Formats: sequence, C-alpha cells, structure tokens
Amino acid sequence: FATMSVCIKFAAPHFDTFELVFYRGLIGMAFMATLCKVQKVPLRTTIPMMHVWRSIIGVASLSAWFYAIAHLPLATAMTLNYMSSVWIAAFLVGGTLMGTLAGTNQDTRKQGPLVLAVLSGFVGVVMMLRPTIEQDQMFAGLVGLMSGFVSAFAYMHVMALGRAGEPVVRVVFYFALGTSLAGGAGMLVDGVSPWNWDHAVWLLPIGVLASLGQMCLTRAYSRGATLVVANLQYAGIVFAALYGVFLFEEQLPTIGWLGMWLIIASGIASTILRTRAV
Repeated sequence: FATMSVCIKFAAPHFDTFELVFYRGLIGMAFMATLCKVQKVPLRTTIPMMHVWRSIIGVASLSAWFYAIAHLPLATAMTLNYMSSVWIAAFLVGGTLMGTLAGTNQDTRKQGPLVLAVLSGFVGVVMMLRPTIEQDQMFAGLVGLMSGFVSAFAYMHVMALGRAGEPVVRVVFYFALGTSLAGGAGMLVDGVSPWNWDHAVWLLPIGVLASLGQMCLTRAYSRGATLVVANLQYAGIVFAALYGVFLFEEQLPTIGWLGMWLIIASGIASTILRTRAV
C-alpha cells in the first residue's frame, strides 16, 4: 500500500480522485478475475449483499484516502488513514464493555496488553508525523481522518466475509468492481482528464499493487488475530516515511526515527503477546 501511495503521488497531478479510484478498480478487477480463473474460484457468491456493503464502505474510505494523499504530505496522509488500527481497538474494547461481542467477551478482556501495544504503535506514528498539517490543509486533514475511521468498519466487514467462507480473491474482486463503479460514476460528474501515456503509466502499478495489498489485508483480517494485524499495519507508515525521505527529500528528525523504532517494537511485542496468549 505504501508503494501504491507513491504511484498515486506521481499520478495525482494528472488525474482527479474519481479517476484514480476508477482505474485502480478496473485494473484490479482484471487482475483478480485472472487470479480467480487460475485458482478455479467461481465469481458467483451466495452472499452478494455483504460484498455490496463492503464495497460501499471501502469505496468511501478509499476515496477519502486518495484525496488526502493528493493534498497532504505522503506520511501525513498515511498516518491519518492508519488511525484505523486505533479505531479497531476502540471498537473491540467498546464491544466488550457493552457486551455486544457475544461469545468473545472473555477473550477480548484478556487482550488489554495488545490494546496497549496498538496504542504504543500509534504513539510512534504521531512521533513520526508531528503537527505538520498547515492551516490550508485542515479540510484535507479531516478527510484523511475520516478515511481511517471508515477503514476500521471496512476491515471489520472483511473479517465477517472471511468467517463466512468467502475466498480472498473473490472478496478482492468484488471490492475492485465496487471501486470501478463508484469511480466511473464520479467521472460522469467531474469529467475526464486529458489522456497522456507518460502519466497514465502510473495507473497500472496502482491497480496491481492495490490488489496485492487488498489480498494480504483480507487474508490477514480473515485468519489472523485482529489486534495483532491492526498493529502490524503501522508498518505501512514506516515504509511511507522511508519513501518520503529517499524519493521526495522529506526530512525525518530524530523524534521521527525514534517513533519508527517504537512502531517496530510495538509490532514485535504484539506478536509475542499473541503467541503467549495462544
């Protein structure tokens, strides 16, 4: 996803948000349809409405994230989106307190140390981010914050699809279909940018990398420990920051490097804690 964000950064000056969403979905759909054929996974599903809701939630989050990437520093946009891990931890804790996670309350109560690991990881993210949003970037910052909040709902829905027995490639295919439809609808309103192959070349890696990232994410949330996966997602901001340093000549001060190591340490800690719990 961090590598995809770099491609979006290069493509964003030449394509608007809806176009990026459309081409990302269209290329991803073709890529996933090919994988479905190779793996002999039928595209027909018995739970179409679950895919519809996953697409609606995911497209809303994706559009907000693409907008934030185009209008904020790369590391800032990534950080706001990766707040989804904090929201997921809050949902799990809140669900326990309210007694809404029937049958999982006892297990969730034992995950207090994992919640602390997630929060520690986000402290590391904040150390890397620092208050760098300028006055004229406040709206983009709010959009980026919303992308993280909505992403948390999308990831919880991905878990539900995995537990319903849906194959990873089918889940990602229908999400790509939803993004292409949403992006196409937006293009009908906003219009289409002039086509230039020198700029359009970035669209192919955006679609492929996004699909690969979605496959990893879907498999992880479907089969892994939710809080551990949420915490390990912070690695994305580490990669984004390194891209920012080496590709965009962004400066990362000492506190930023310390935050990076805190993210890595929290990821290791969450994995160890989960292993011991099992």
